[in-house]
Amino acid sequence: MYDCYNRRINYLRVSITDRCNLRCTYCMPAEGVKMLDHKDILSFEEIVEVIKTAVGLGITKVRITGGEPLVRKGVISLIEKIGAIKEIKDFGLTTNGILLPLFADDLAKAGLQRINISLDTLDPERFSAITRGGDIQQVFKGIEAAKKAGLTPIKINCVVRNTSEEPDAQAIREYCRENGLEARFIHEMSLADGRFTIVENGHGGDCINCNRLRVTANGMVHPCLFNDIAFNIRELGIAEALQQAAARKPEKGSMNAGGGFHHIGG
Repeated sequence: MYDCYNRRINYLRVSITDRCNLRCTYCMPAEGVKMLDHKDILSFEEIVEVIKTAVGLGITKVRITGGEPLVRKGVISLIEKIGAIKEIKDFGLTTNGILLPLFADDLAKAGLQRINISLDTLDPERFSAITRGGDIQQVFKGIEAAKKAGLTPIKINCVVRNTSEEPDAQAIREYCRENGLEARFIHEMSLADGRFTIVENGHGGDCINCNRLRVTANGMVHPCLFNDIAFNIRELGIAEALQQAAARKPEKGSMNAGGGFHHIGG
């Protein structure tokens, strides 16, 4: 697929749940948010069909996101079904790492190739404050489990408030250097205000070269994170929704007043 700006669309990000086991301050309010009804969430069968259809339209890279994807019951069976789609050349997952000690080995055996882990600080108290109660030791254990399982390269997604020269970010950079990990710095964004920048050491936010579509857990295809445009898979059919999303992909992001990172998948 190509959009009207001649960008080749070959990357699909699929959110499989809007639920999460953390409450990060930059992602959701302390009281939480209204969750999607279970009946509105795409089934595993629907998700696999979406990905197979997308592959038939030229998608070669797939990333599973959330919320926190590993809280979805039966996630290993879903990964196995997706991993069996031979045309996918790059199959990854983004996680906060808390559940990786339990799942890393099974994820690798199911066909997952690599993993991104969110980590904004190495300080346990700061981590607990940012995530509203998370245990950083579980993340460290998750990183080691992912390394042992061969889910490499492991990329660490570090959200920074202003600059990657901040002390927390510098500590993450050194930790990654010492442990064979790749650090990516994501400047804190605002969907409603349209505030975003290109990810340092990554490709997110690079509108000129953007090659991705996003599917939410309830089956809406978003051509751009920073735009309200969306196409309903269940109403339009999978192929039509994907093709319309590619055709309507904006030249660059503006703002999104109707979504949230926990729902769209970041």
